[in-house]
Amino acid sequence: MDTETSLQRLIAKPEIAAPAAAQARKRFPDRPAKRDTKTKGDASEMRVILALSEAGYAVSLPFGENHRYDLIADDGARLLRVQVKTGRLRGGVIKYSCSSSHAHRGGYRRSYFGEVELLAVYCPDTRKVYLLPESQFVATQSHMRVQPPKNNIKKGIRWAQHFELAQVVVRPDLPEG
Repeated sequence: MDTETSLQRLIAKPEIAAPAAAQARKRFPDRPAKRDTKTKGDASEMRVILALSEAGYAVSLPFGENHRYDLIADDGARLLRVQVKTGRLRGGVIKYSCSSSHAHRGGYRRSYFGEVELLAVYCPDTRKVYLLPESQFVATQSHMRVQPPKNNIKKGIRWAQHFELAQVVVRPDLPEG
C-alpha cells in the first residue's frame, strides 16, 4: 500500500508541480531550460512545509502573494513568520539570498530584518532544509559552509549542520530540479 501523502507525491513529480515546464522540456529537449525562479521557489516552499510538518510544526500559508513571509510556523507557543529561499551549493558552501529583489520595480533589494523570524533555506544539492534565526541574517547574500575551507580557518564560520532542520528525500531515485 502506498503511504505517500499527496504533498510528497507532488514534490516527487515535478511535472505535476510545473506542467508547462515539463511539457517544454519534452517538446524541446535540446533547448536550454529557462530560469524559472517562481517554480523553483514553489518547489523549495513545498519541501520546507514538509520538513516543518514532519518536525512537529503546524504550518499555515498567508492569503495572497504580498507578504514579506511565505508561511507561518506554529511551534505551539509562538507563531513564526518564515521566508523560504533556495540555496545553491558552490565550492563547499550553500549560497542564498537574505533579501528580496525588486529588479522589476526599480532595481532595489530589501532585507527581511524585523519582518520575519526565520529564514528557511532548501538546498536541492544537499536535499536539506536549514532554519536560520534573524540573528543570522545579513542585508544581501550569505552562505553556510558544508565542507571545511582549504585554508583551514575555523573561526567565524557559519556551519550548515548547525542550522539543519531535515533532509527531504521523498524519492531518492528522481533528480532534483
